[in-house]
Amino acid sequence: MDNKEIYKRTLGFSCRAFFAEVLSLLILGGCAALGFLVAERTFNKGLIGLAVGCVVGLILLVIVLRYMSYEYKAAQIAMMTKAITEGELPDDVIGEGKKTVKERFTTVAAFFLATGLIKGIFNEIGNAIESLGRSVGGDKGGTVGSVISTVLQTVVNYLCDCCLGWVFYRKDVKAARATCEGAVLYFRHGKTLLRNMGRVFGIGLASLIPIGGAFFGIAYLIMSRFPAAFATLTNEIGEAVARNSAYLNPFFTNPANMTLACAALVGAIMWAIIHSVFVRPFVLVGVLRNYLVSGMEELPTEDSFALLDGKSKKFRKLHAELA
Repeated sequence: MDNKEIYKRTLGFSCRAFFAEVLSLLILGGCAALGFLVAERTFNKGLIGLAVGCVVGLILLVIVLRYMSYEYKAAQIAMMTKAITEGELPDDVIGEGKKTVKERFTTVAAFFLATGLIKGIFNEIGNAIESLGRSVGGDKGGTVGSVISTVLQTVVNYLCDCCLGWVFYRKDVKAARATCEGAVLYFRHGKTLLRNMGRVFGIGLASLIPIGGAFFGIAYLIMSRFPAAFATLTNEIGEAVARNSAYLNPFFTNPANMTLACAALVGAIMWAIIHSVFVRPFVLVGVLRNYLVSGMEELPTEDSFALLDGKSKKFRKLHAELA
């Protein structure tokens, strides 16, 4: 199966993830708006109500997204891995994906424990590269190392997803050992995997203008119909800042500017959602294929684990638990 076919066959996960993301956004926005309206009409303290509503909305959002990641994102990676390594997918891709995830990670907690550990290992590797640059070239070397580390942080989610794919591929060994193998694969074949990074950044930037711009325009048209609400919000922000600080950026004292800022925020959020659930999986298929193939051609051994024992405390601890 080629990358386009795999992407199309697993697109159902992206559609479900999109609806979950939009639902989360609506929950957050609804809670914030409700808190503002209730507090404004009851206590004339709309800003406080807005803050309380945002907190409640964020709690609900985290709950929804937590289960979405477990149900859809992981299942999509599992089916991409199956398609790449086996060359085929079952008719019920959605059902098989969920089944595979639950077989590998029996609970949501187990899934997030594994993914958190994977991300921690890759973050430590990035910090090690930054430190290496600083030790070689002083401040200038540190700057180079920081740039490299920033790039790694940008793509670390791709690497984590690839490592998760390897964990699904190595279903006959413990998830902990498969995680160690996955980290070694990145460190050993980093140059091969980083060849995809130009495409990662390029597609990300290319999708920002049309998607973010379109939703900015839609959000602005809707928000501009409620000038009184933004005037009230601007006044309350001004009063709150005046009580605690003598400075307030003039931009935020104008309701029209506040409307623009909020619309821009919506545009950025919607771009992030659409990019993550539709564009990113398309890129991920190619990155994941290179990653899995590199491991299948040369399976990491116990000796190769020593490569990372001195570069990541989390890796060293996980490796020690396998002994």
